[in-house]
Amino acid sequence: MAQFHYLCALFMKYTQEIETRKTFAIISHPDAGKTTLTEKFLLFGGAIQTAGAVKSNKIKKHATSDFMEIEKQRGISVATSVMSFEYKDKLINLLDTPGHKDFAEDTYRTLTAVDSVVLVIDCVKGVEEQTEKLMEVCRMRNPPVIIFINKMDRDGQNPFDLLEEVEKKLNIKTQPLTWPINMGREFKGVYNILHKSLLKFQANQKATDDDNILLPDLSTGEIVEAVGQKDADSLREDMELIMGVYDQFDPAEYLQGNLAPVFFGSAVNNFGIKDLLDTFIEIAPSPRARLTDKREVLPSEDKFTGFVFKIHANIDPRHRDRVAFLRICSGKFSRNTFYHHVRLDKNVRFSNPYTFLAREKNVVEDAFPGDVVGLFDTGNFKIGDTLTEGEMMTYIGIPSFSPEIFKELVNNDPMKTKQLEKGIRQLTDEGVAQLFTQHGGNRKIIGCVGDLQFEVIQYRLLQEYSAACSFRTLPYFKACWIKGEPNKVDDFIRYKQANIVQDKEGHYVYLAESEWYLNTERSNNPAIKFYVTSDFKHEL
Repeated sequence: MAQFHYLCALFMKYTQEIETRKTFAIISHPDAGKTTLTEKFLLFGGAIQTAGAVKSNKIKKHATSDFMEIEKQRGISVATSVMSFEYKDKLINLLDTPGHKDFAEDTYRTLTAVDSVVLVIDCVKGVEEQTEKLMEVCRMRNPPVIIFINKMDRDGQNPFDLLEEVEKKLNIKTQPLTWPINMGREFKGVYNILHKSLLKFQANQKATDDDNILLPDLSTGEIVEAVGQKDADSLREDMELIMGVYDQFDPAEYLQGNLAPVFFGSAVNNFGIKDLLDTFIEIAPSPRARLTDKREVLPSEDKFTGFVFKIHANIDPRHRDRVAFLRICSGKFSRNTFYHHVRLDKNVRFSNPYTFLAREKNVVEDAFPGDVVGLFDTGNFKIGDTLTEGEMMTYIGIPSFSPEIFKELVNNDPMKTKQLEKGIRQLTDEGVAQLFTQHGGNRKIIGCVGDLQFEVIQYRLLQEYSAACSFRTLPYFKACWIKGEPNKVDDFIRYKQANIVQDKEGHYVYLAESEWYLNTERSNNPAIKFYVTSDFKHEL
């Protein structure tokens, strides 16, 4: 009986830890204000005291989440940053993702580690091409999505038109939970539809709780006193239309990924952020169950499990460290405790696991489901690796996708060959690109989604490894992992040796020069299957 009560108490303790955690990612098109919104969240949580300003290439105070030198120079995010902060008795794990299309794969892997998403949209530009691509990536995992329409202090599109555009282009039903009163120079604030309150806008001033004016009945004269007769009439008309179109907000529909609540504001002015953050901690899901190749794992389970979704070399260039980011899925992770590395089938332990505020690291003794911890890595980890307390299972859904651009790696300084080899191996371990080696040779081919990744690789190899390189463009359009009858695969590899490479796991990959060539090989080799992901889940 005592053991039963102990187990019950342990379960309740873990449940309480789990319920206090919210883990989410912020995604957006470049320049929509994602990194600025991240800063404001951290300000509200008390994690930082001043926000960084990212303005073109003239950066004095860099955004907290952009810590790589190339990010500071270009004013963009090219790597996912992990940050934790507390707000209203909740521990929030925030992952700020790259907005640039060339890093969509990094964003996808980040989505495997979160339970919900905040999507930022620029009210001036509306839904842009990359926003659509990011939402397609979201749909592959279907997390709950909250939309923040940013830059309301600028003249942008009509809010109703924006909602229609979001629903049409992103294929998701929306429901506004706050509503703007004008925009641009005439922007006067937002009305909170859920809480029946008005938050007035004053440029360059942080809004507080005291600024909220309760307005349960818009037919009274209070709204006229607050915003004037014209805008009061306009708000009343808008609310009448909204109440006629939308039902009462249903959090269950949001949690199922079928409904996206929408908020309006201005991140740079710290306006509308609190409404968003307060609603987020109220409705966003706590850590959820996740699938492995053996079974579904519940976060409330007693035994620890987790998986590596990101690896970052040289997070502190002075120490040349390599950090694996681990999402905890169940149980309790404890410092200096042995856990089983499933792929390597060996036990490992960590004396200094970290939580992060961008580059700042704090050693943690324990962590729970939903938390992301950084593990110092000497080369044991690859993206997708699973840690358990002994159970042999692997978390699924973290594949490598076929790149779109292929270039041969050229060593510009033969005296630095070892540095180049080490650097390209470590950088491709991070997942920013894929490394292929010519079958039967040593020619190295880098596959990326976009050209910017090559620029980042070249820059980091020189800055972090003192290895100078260049790239030679190759005429390939898709990489396909191949599987099939062993003798047929061997024959195919022998006949197509010039187009056959091996990935870092040793899997054979066919590099097709065009869609016509690919279709021809598929029809000529029915005993061979061609896959566009490294986990052999998505066959052509």
